[in-house]
Amino acid sequence: MNRTQQRGSRTPAASRGTEGGTERSQERRAELLATGRRLFADTSYDALSMDDIARSAGVAKGLIYYYFTNKRGYYLAIIEQAVTELIVRATSGGELPRTERIHRTIDGYLAYAQHNQAAYRAIVTGGVGHDEQVLAIRDRAREQLLGTIAERAWGHPDVPPLARKALVGWLSSVEGVTLDWLAHPQQLSREQLCALLTRTLDSTLEVVGEFDPALPPPTRTDP
Repeated sequence: MNRTQQRGSRTPAASRGTEGGTERSQERRAELLATGRRLFADTSYDALSMDDIARSAGVAKGLIYYYFTNKRGYYLAIIEQAVTELIVRATSGGELPRTERIHRTIDGYLAYAQHNQAAYRAIVTGGVGHDEQVLAIRDRAREQLLGTIAERAWGHPDVPPLARKALVGWLSSVEGVTLDWLAHPQQLSREQLCALLTRTLDSTLEVVGEFDPALPPPTRTDP
């Protein structure tokens, strides 16, 4: 095996410092990701060098290479972390009644977008240019959100084809509306936007129920 092949067979950067690593190594990796999120929030991907990142983090550049291999690996790890946080925020409140769970999902989604605007824009728009890997991360997030909405509407995460099309249409509109809201936050409060999106989802679920009686919309009496 030559040197190039050996380098290509190394452990993926995303898993370094987490699997079997010490607690301190995990903390250090988290600190580097936090630094990256701050930097990429204010500076474009192309404008940031690894030297800039290392200087801002107060570490040797080699440490960033150790955890993430290169700047692209670092950036993708930041996006992965952002998506995980978005999903966690949106899927909280499972102990609430079904209609309240749906409201909590939407409010959690908006709260994440409001407090992590750069990360949210990167997730929704696909990152740097038309980045296939970031788009794949975004698509996985969409699938998880669709499953969460289905579970909270009908009690199971399975989404039949017709319902899926309806929910994909609703979620796509949510992304567009949320981006517009972040650009013009003075026009609507988060509470107002959450109420609007909840009502549009209610309408979507009612239409799904008309087409498929096996998927009735949730009511206030649903557990």
